Amino acid sequence: MATGRTHRPATRSRGIPEATVARLPLYLRALTALSERSVPTVSSEELAAAAGVNSAKLRKDFSYLGSYGTRGVGYDVEYLVYQISRELGLTQDWPVVIVGIGNLGAALANYGGFASRGFRVAALIDADPAMAGTPVAGMPVQHTDDLEKIIKDNGVSIGVISTPAGAAQQVCERLVAAGVTSILNFAPTVLSVPDGVDVRKVDLSIELQILAFHEQRKAGEETAADEAAVPATDKQQRKGPDGDVPAVMPA
Repeated sequence: MATGRTHRPATRSRGIPEATVARLPLYLRALTALSERSVPTVSSEELAAAAGVNSAKLRKDFSYLGSYGTRGVGYDVEYLVYQISRELGLTQDWPVVIVGIGNLGAALANYGGFASRGFRVAALIDADPAMAGTPVAGMPVQHTDDLEKIIKDNGVSIGVISTPAGAAQQVCERLVAAGVTSILNFAPTVLSVPDGVDVRKVDLSIELQILAFHEQRKAGEETAADEAAVPATDKQQRKGPDGDVPAVMPA
């Protein structure tokens, strides 16, 4: 997930680098899967492979948490789940509002992973009057006219924006003015926010474009490999007197 922008320094108050913070959810996901299988301990190599990082980086990351594991035994899975959850602030309940209940917003509202990871969807908000009162994921959609009151009444500090790009900045400004200090932005635009407000941006089209780049590069490498595999004599037969492939091959 890319960061829209950040005004925070490279290290947090407890001295944990932002790069380490970004990897903690990966470790937590892998550890949660192990916990669900009742696995008591895990080695750094096994956990690193499950999280998609190298074991040296994992051990360095965990040293910031004060967790070094036990030689010959590994890391205690349940204790690490607790440590990382506490560091990420997931041992408390975080009320979240989702603004923009189109197809994407409705899909986010129906996502069951929020509650199990410390987040409670407190309200669904949309600008369309026809949506007001419509149940989505068991909750009635509320109109944006009530946005400030909803945030205040629910003590919301995290907002999710899934509106069209043109509406996202205005929604962002209203969220911030109402007291929201962290925003997850799904709208295909870059948001401008004041110091003290954190934005995380999820742009599916950009991620797909990056994958398309890698696919194109792999296809080019395969073509080059195929060309390299052609015997030199075959290549000479295909070239004309000037070294180029003739426009019309001889009969």
